[in-house]
Amino acid sequence: MTTRCLLHVCLMLLFSTEISSRLCTMLHFQQNKVNKESLELLQKMSGNFPSQCINERAAFKPTQDVVQLPVSQKENAKVAIQEILQEIFNIFSKNLTQSAWDGTSIVRFQNGLYLQIQRLEACLKAHMEKGITNSESEDLQLTSRRVKQYFQGIDVFLKENQYSLCAWEIIRTEIPRCFVLVDKLTRRLNN
Repeated sequence: MTTRCLLHVCLMLLFSTEISSRLCTMLHFQQNKVNKESLELLQKMSGNFPSQCINERAAFKPTQDVVQLPVSQKENAKVAIQEILQEIFNIFSKNLTQSAWDGTSIVRFQNGLYLQIQRLEACLKAHMEKGITNSESEDLQLTSRRVKQYFQGIDVFLKENQYSLCAWEIIRTEIPRCFVLVDKLTRRLNN
């Protein structure tokens, strides 16, 4: 009986490791699909940028250009992608009441991000279980901090503008730049 239970546990671990490994192998294909769908949904949420918000566009000045975030190594790329998607998800889970966007598109956008975040977390967890060095750990933490700092600027902008329609529209037009970086990092995973 004990041997049988042990065999079942071993088989489950073997299959879960295999599934996790396949997810990591297919990550760049999945991420390309999520990027494309996310960009389409961002556009579909609201359509054209409102003319009454044009003068306010200059008020948003990110602390750094997200596309220029320095990221080295594949694992840092995975962490950066996961962190970017998590932060986008967090931003779009906040006070959207004044946005007047298409609710179905918002939900689909959030669901797509959530699923990809889960895939990335599983892939990263499998890598972490293999063990990483102290310098790799420091690099991963630095990458995570840089991404968080960028998104803190977005969060502050939304709060300072009381989550107004124009503030949301400005951020909605900024987020595709994040997907440019995610696309760049995803190509690195493919190499």
